[in-house]
Amino acid sequence: MKMMNKKIKLTIFLFALALILGGFYINVANRSNLKTGSFIIKEGSSSKEVFKQLEEEGFIKDAEITRYYSRFFHNSDFKQGKYEIPALELDDLIDYLSNSANIVQETTSITFIEGDWLKDMANRIATNTNLDAEGLLSYWNDENVIRSYMNDYPFLTEDIFNEDVRYHLEGYLFPNTYEFFVDTNYDAVTRKMLNETLRIYNKYLDSFNNSELSIHEIFTLASIVQYEAGKKEDMEKVAGVFFNRLNDGMKLQSSVTVCYALDLEDKSDWKQCEYNPDYDSPYNTYMYNGLPPGPILNPGEDALNAVLNPDENDYYYFVADVCGYGEVYYASTYAEHQENVRKYLWCY
Repeated sequence: MKMMNKKIKLTIFLFALALILGGFYINVANRSNLKTGSFIIKEGSSSKEVFKQLEEEGFIKDAEITRYYSRFFHNSDFKQGKYEIPALELDDLIDYLSNSANIVQETTSITFIEGDWLKDMANRIATNTNLDAEGLLSYWNDENVIRSYMNDYPFLTEDIFNEDVRYHLEGYLFPNTYEFFVDTNYDAVTRKMLNETLRIYNKYLDSFNNSELSIHEIFTLASIVQYEAGKKEDMEKVAGVFFNRLNDGMKLQSSVTVCYALDLEDKSDWKQCEYNPDYDSPYNTYMYNGLPPGPILNPGEDALNAVLNPDENDYYYFVADVCGYGEVYYASTYAEHQENVRKYLWCY
């Protein structure tokens, strides 16, 4: 009999508890305001702080009741970030804020032009994202990092680890307009740019395979051609000039390699390149035979194509009319070249 009474009492207690909890659930379930709008969970926020913030911003009616409800009936694991909340019932709202896939990723569009130096790219990325310019340059010059990319990007070869190369990835990050997450990481940024280089590399794969130059030499010469010429037709002729000089054992004597050797802060100060042909650097093609250790900037598609398909000519010299409209004048002999210099570089 006593055992029966205990069972009855327990049943009544459980029924009463179910009513209380059911009423509690109904009460809480009606406490979502079905509000839409932006909501930001700050780093390190506790669930109590998040519920309080939700109440203050009008998404729920009572932070304390909702928090206790969540503790007993729901598994809340709020993720730091920005959310655009649609109209949601309470359970769905808690789930929504506990799923990192719903975090709004702010993006930024960054344009890199043909001829950008790697340090220019790093600075531009740092200005528009959470990344640090020096950190990026260190990452782009880390041999272990680059080796981890080599299986995915076959244009990255052992040649880029030449000890005289300033930055291993100089020349290999393709200039274009990219959409990056503002809150990003070194790997994501690097892969996005290398993927674009890979697209161009695959486009001209047959020409790369048939070239007398190695992949690294192609990117290196393309960077010089990019710096020397602004028009597609001039790039092809300039590439032809450099091939003629290389094949005949002549120094390239390209002043733009001096620009890179000097590591100028301002590229527009081009006279410094002309006035320092004796500057001792492995990049200085006035002092050293052949190509420099690596690319001197990041070339575009036209420059790469020009090196892969150079104009066949008998020119060994060229000069750009920097004093006028930038026309490029070519010569087969040094005497003809000197005459072009006299006529078109009058502003020196």
